Amino acid sequence: MLTVVVVHNGIHELELMFQPTEAATYTFVPTGPGFPERLAAGLANADALLVPNGSDHVAMLDAKDVVREFLDAGKAVLCFDGWFTAWIPCNHWQMDNSRRTIEVRYQIGTAPHNLLDGVNIDELIFNHGISGWWACGYITPAANADVLLTDTWGRAMVVLDEATTPGRMILTSSGPLADFSYDGNNAHAIARLFRNFLAYLSQSKANHEERSIAV
Repeated sequence: MLTVVVVHNGIHELELMFQPTEAATYTFVPTGPGFPERLAAGLANADALLVPNGSDHVAMLDAKDVVREFLDAGKAVLCFDGWFTAWIPCNHWQMDNSRRTIEVRYQIGTAPHNLLDGVNIDELIFNHGISGWWACGYITPAANADVLLTDTWGRAMVVLDEATTPGRMILTSSGPLADFSYDGNNAHAIARLFRNFLAYLSQSKANHEERSIAV
């Protein structure tokens, strides 16, 4: 089971989107004065840091050294929000609303670790028949990072970076992800993709523990 720390800056009912399951338990760390110290304490025994849609990226910039130390220790960071400050190593997000949302379509890029298994990409493209709802920008990925999903113009929407640090970064271009979709249907693509990410991190944790025991 994964222990996940979730950054919380007062988003209404955020706790409902990240409830304990057999895959993961969640601890919420509030932003505000003293945030970097609280985050460091919360991450001391955690497997992953999760930065949800709508997060405070000014606070995250203040805590960038904490994040980097966590990654250097081989842990995971999941960011499901467009980060407009430079707290994520070597991957950059750019807001862009210059393209017509009616033209937005997503395509599968690479798919390591079966991360897109069972994910209906059309559910990320369309919401009540409206396209372009899931991201309001794009990612310039780090060298050697995997681009899981691209948009109509070939820009990165979902990135897995296993190369920049000893840890792992899973990044989406503003697209919200959680245990459950907003209509309560946990078979929706956003829920399935999130569960795939958790399964991958759980397996990575198990492999690391097996290697540690062998040594």
